[in-house]
Amino acid sequence: MVMHTLHVGDDGWPLMGEVVGRGELIIMLHGGGPDHHSMRPLADRLAGRYRVALPDIRGYGASRCPDPTLHRWNQYVTDTIAIMHALDATSTHLVGAGLGGTIALRTCLQHPQIARSAVVISAEAIEDDQDKTKDTKLMDRFAERARSRGLQAAWELFVPHLQPLIANLVTEAIPRADAQSAAAAAAIGHDRAFAAVEELRRIDTPTLIIAGDDPRHPTQLARTLADTLPHGVLAESTMSDRLVAADDLAHAFGPEIEQFLATTLDPDA
Repeated sequence: MVMHTLHVGDDGWPLMGEVVGRGELIIMLHGGGPDHHSMRPLADRLAGRYRVALPDIRGYGASRCPDPTLHRWNQYVTDTIAIMHALDATSTHLVGAGLGGTIALRTCLQHPQIARSAVVISAEAIEDDQDKTKDTKLMDRFAERARSRGLQAAWELFVPHLQPLIANLVTEAIPRADAQSAAAAAAIGHDRAFAAVEELRRIDTPTLIIAGDDPRHPTQLARTLADTLPHGVLAESTMSDRLVAADDLAHAFGPEIEQFLATTLDPDA
């Protein structure tokens, strides 16, 4: 696979990434901290049947964007739709981890005619007002550290509290990241993806939910989402301390994701 520009927005900032495989489009969105390399083994597993786009989300990896005003949930959704159009598709499956899962859910909510199915791996917590305020302050501390002391120091605020796989993927991505863009991306802490889980009841997209395993990606949230989404399915596989690398993610979740995607194409599969 060759890294190339997937889309350049009206704001002039390019979205970089890779595309692998042939078939129906999947846009695969990494978590907040890693870049698209974290999802590449999973994409390779699906590439025999699907065309998988692996963008670096705005502000991560090679998708530089040091403007904090351009890091909002609506912008991330717009970027996702723009990548789909740039690849000459009119609909797409969405697979997202953490931050990418939130973008996938927002896309399903805002563009139901476009999202054919969704897979959410390690869903981000949907916080109440008090927890959201705390998280916003923490993200602001991250941004200040990234700008003044570098990304290694900034991530020390989060990495010790993350599930091992996520912590490792974040650490591996630091050398490929731009500190000013990562600091700008932390401005998403001032935006709110969902006020409450009940908002997601309007999502009609078939959605597979794979549980997380740390305070920022709470295990119980997966059951809540599966119960709330009209076509939500709770995966048997879950995040765990046994997973430590991107290959482990693909091995642990790939078979169930493959089966889920096949079922959305053929209900009798």
